[in-house]
Amino acid sequence: MNPKPLLFENRKKLKLAANLYVPLDQAPRFYALFAHCFTCTKNFSAVTQICTALSQQGIAVMSFDFTGLGRSEGEFQDSSFSANISDLSDAAAFLAENYKAPKLLVGHSLGGAAVIYAAAQLESIEAIVTIAAPAYPAHVKNLFQDKIEEIEANGSGKVNIGGRPFRINKAFIDDLEQKPLESFLKNLKKSILIFHSPQDTIVAISNAAALYQAAFHPKSFISLDGADHLLSNPIDSQYIGEVIATWSSRYVKPSAEATVNDLKGNQVLVRLAGEGYTTEIKTPNHHLLSDEPTVVGGANLGPTPYDLLMASLGSCTAMTLKMYAERKKWPLKEVSVYLNHDKVHLDDSKAPEDSGTKVSQFTRIIQLEGDLDNEQRQRLLEISNRCPVHKTLQEEIIIQTMLIK
Repeated sequence: MNPKPLLFENRKKLKLAANLYVPLDQAPRFYALFAHCFTCTKNFSAVTQICTALSQQGIAVMSFDFTGLGRSEGEFQDSSFSANISDLSDAAAFLAENYKAPKLLVGHSLGGAAVIYAAAQLESIEAIVTIAAPAYPAHVKNLFQDKIEEIEANGSGKVNIGGRPFRINKAFIDDLEQKPLESFLKNLKKSILIFHSPQDTIVAISNAAALYQAAFHPKSFISLDGADHLLSNPIDSQYIGEVIATWSSRYVKPSAEATVNDLKGNQVLVRLAGEGYTTEIKTPNHHLLSDEPTVVGGANLGPTPYDLLMASLGSCTAMTLKMYAERKKWPLKEVSVYLNHDKVHLDDSKAPEDSGTKVSQFTRIIQLEGDLDNEQRQRLLEISNRCPVHKTLQEEIIIQTMLIK
């Protein structure tokens, strides 16, 4: 099951709800911790999409609900930005005790500010990623500016954020004022990746510039052109997850266990979990994705199963031709294989009107580049029919299927 629901206690003995996203082969490159945006939860769409994308790239990620949010215990009005930071530290301690200490912190919006402070307290953290983070935590006051006077006068006030009502205490605002993130970052010498959209109307991109200016190298900035603050377009979240996975390969050392290819004696492992049809595939050395088009309910994040089957036939064909040409020392420079799959009736079909009598037909069109004569080309065409996948598809195939109890 992915994600795996968890509960852990923070230092105030409150139970916080978490989700753990584990890579398909159960041997993560490393563990990461995700901090959601102000008043969001671990189940916010952008959070789940980024965590899923990271797990598909071999990184285990835990996201959780801060005190008083989502399924976590406590009252949001009694919380504070400092409490969010301590929740992050407690979450990291839980991971260290029960799995592995996190090496990467990822934070969205105010969560991005929180991970910078938390990183200073956590020795295991090697890198930080912020997404649409404010350079000044007190910037969050802009979300309820019209209620500031009421909160100052009464000690608390009811505000509406993202269409949801929350009660904010004056202590929360005072706590934000005491966290000058820009100056704090100058003393934090850890790798940092900063994501921000030029079109962010909640937290202006000038905040990203301030963070980048304050941070020490190695530091990186990625523009999320066209994205909104809450990353409502799933394509943006998927992109962020993929970029983090690639960026972190340079700045986060993989765990020793990550080099182990544990497929329990099998050659390939496939897993489908959660909504939609996005399917993870693990071979001994590679992670892949398969999916369906959006028109049939998929997310179109990878090739369809039949596309993968044609890709297998095409790649095997190209490799076979190259091996043969190299052995013969023929000047074959490039092979392109175009493939299509259809269901057709055989020419001698006795029931052409019955769709059940149709068979699969793969059409394979081969383009050869190089100074080859016609005899060599014809020979390579013959050899294409000898590629192992071609021969397997034409054999009588037996598929054994079993359930694991």
